[in-house]
Amino acid sequence: MKMKAIIYCRVSTTKETQETSLKRQEEELLQLAIQHQFEVVSIIKEQASGYDLERDGILQLLEQIKQDQVQAVLIQDETRLGRGNAKIALLHCIIKEGIKLYSISHNGELQLSESDSMVLQIVGMVEEYQRKLHNVKIKRGMKRAVELGYRPEKNLKNLGEHSGREKIEVPIKEIVRLRKNELTFSEIAATLRGFGFNVSKATVHRRYQEYIESQDEA
Repeated sequence: MKMKAIIYCRVSTTKETQETSLKRQEEELLQLAIQHQFEVVSIIKEQASGYDLERDGILQLLEQIKQDQVQAVLIQDETRLGRGNAKIALLHCIIKEGIKLYSISHNGELQLSESDSMVLQIVGMVEEYQRKLHNVKIKRGMKRAVELGYRPEKNLKNLGEHSGREKIEVPIKEIVRLRKNELTFSEIAATLRGFGFNVSKATVHRRYQEYIESQDEA
């Protein structure tokens, strides 16, 4: 069974002369796909700066690689993904999804430079410690909430009954009480997530503000 791949082509400007370069990239990458027996499921082409992360094409690529059927991305070289910090960020996003990168410049699987490999290792380590810190924060928030009288066994008994609603169900009384006990919105959100409520800091803040406004109007 053939591995499925996405072809990604990019040029830096919107000048008409660059369209030839895009076409050439596409043709060469299609040949690379044939050479390595890939099934091309998508061809993405765009004209945009490599320093810009807000590119329709690259966002489409990142969305598609999250689908299990895609195993590889074919590019002319790593600079087609991006330049500078944008390149490192995108390489990290792609590699951590288990996607293989193939390039024309290497006539096969992309070989990262020693400096790029080192930076990606550091990025991976930082991300891992961020996850650990996030988990510590959730545990800390849960511990504080319980010490302040929050009882998840009482507040979670009806969780899921209204899961079909678009508006996220949150225990507003608990948000207000925890806020009065000087927990930050971030800590409250982390605490509620630890107890099974899928809420963000922004949602907690918005619901708290809605509550305060409703009290002012009463």
